[in-house]
Amino acid sequence: MNKMRLIVFTRYPEAGRVKTRLISVLGEKGAEIFHRKMVELILAQVRVFGGELEVHFSGGSYPLMKSWLGEELHYRAQKGTSLGDRLYNAVVEAFAENSKKVVVIGTDCPGLTAGHIERAFCLLDRSDLVLGPAFDGGYYLIGLKKAVTELFSGIKWGSDLVYRQTVESAERANLRIAELEKLADIDRPSDLPCLVAIKNNLSPND
Repeated sequence: MNKMRLIVFTRYPEAGRVKTRLISVLGEKGAEIFHRKMVELILAQVRVFGGELEVHFSGGSYPLMKSWLGEELHYRAQKGTSLGDRLYNAVVEAFAENSKKVVVIGTDCPGLTAGHIERAFCLLDRSDLVLGPAFDGGYYLIGLKKAVTELFSGIKWGSDLVYRQTVESAERANLRIAELEKLADIDRPSDLPCLVAIKNNLSPND
C-alpha cells in the first residue's frame, strides 16, 4: 500500500506578520483574523485525509501551534530561507521517511477541498508531478513521487511566473505533468471581491 503524506504549509498568525498585502484593506488585526479563518477552513477540509497529515509552520512555536490548531496534529517547523528551500526540504524529509506520494498545499485558497487532495494523489499513479494552478500565476498544490531539485530552484517566488517556470522546469526534467482545476488564491486586495461575505464579518472582536 502506498504511503501518502499531505503537508500543509502555513504561518502562525501574528498581527502585522501575516497577510501583509491585505493590511491596507483589513488592518493588521483584520488580516490576522482573516489568516486564522483561512487556515482553519483548509484544515477542516483536509482533516478527513486518510494518510499522514503534517502542518509545517513558520513563526510562533510548537506550543502555540498546538494551542491554536490542536494537539492531535503533527507539526514541523519549516526549514530554509526561500519558499523554494522550505518546500524542497519538506519534500525531501517526507521521502526520506519512506513516503511514496507527497502533496503540499498552502492555506490561501478557500476553494480547495478534500476532493482536490484525493484527486491529486490519484493522478500521481500515472504522473510524476501534479500541480494545482492559481489564477494569480502561482500554484496552490504540488504533488510528487520523488524530490526534484529543479522544481524548487530558479523560480521567481511570489510572482505571476511561478506556475509557468515550474512547468518549464518539469518539462526540462522530462516529468509527466498532471493539472488540477485552476482556483483563486486570496493574497491581495484585488482578490477580495470573491470573499465579500467573509471580509465583512472580520473584526478584532471575533
